[in-house]
Amino acid sequence: MRLGTQARYVCVMMSKTLLPSPEATAAFAKRLAAELTPGDTLLLEGLLGSGKSHFARSVIHALQANADQPPEDVPSPTFTLVQTYIAGTAEIWHADLYRLTASDEVFELGLDEAWQTAICLIEWPDRLGDAAPAGAVTLTFAHTDDDDKRTLMITGPDVPLRTKIEGALYD
Repeated sequence: MRLGTQARYVCVMMSKTLLPSPEATAAFAKRLAAELTPGDTLLLEGLLGSGKSHFARSVIHALQANADQPPEDVPSPTFTLVQTYIAGTAEIWHADLYRLTASDEVFELGLDEAWQTAICLIEWPDRLGDAAPAGAVTLTFAHTDDDDKRTLMITGPDVPLRTKIEGALYD
């Protein structure tokens, strides 16, 4: 990747684990939520029904519980594209970009600003193209032969968010 006249190389790391049940996925989301702060962006990949929305819903509910707030209904933002929530003083943006047709539509939604000020959970991040924030980490959920189990692959640069994710996995 070239920036100006100097080359900058970004180390991308990958790790993989098994989430044995929806309850284990929710528990991981709860542990991770305790570490998330505004400016953290999670890119959630996977086929339909792989657990992206379940994970996002679990993170949002945990953030609200940590702020002593009752859990809100968290519908998939497939048709609205973005749903926002408040947990204490933190704003949470849950986006489903499946219906975007061009990556520049991200800017019309205001996601580029939210990446700086909110906790962002982005489903179908491939629609971002090159617009994805540099410090984002990708969580890829995949089906297994067992309907309840999911494989989770973590990909991204060696940034503090990645450390938070891996710490929450192995607690």
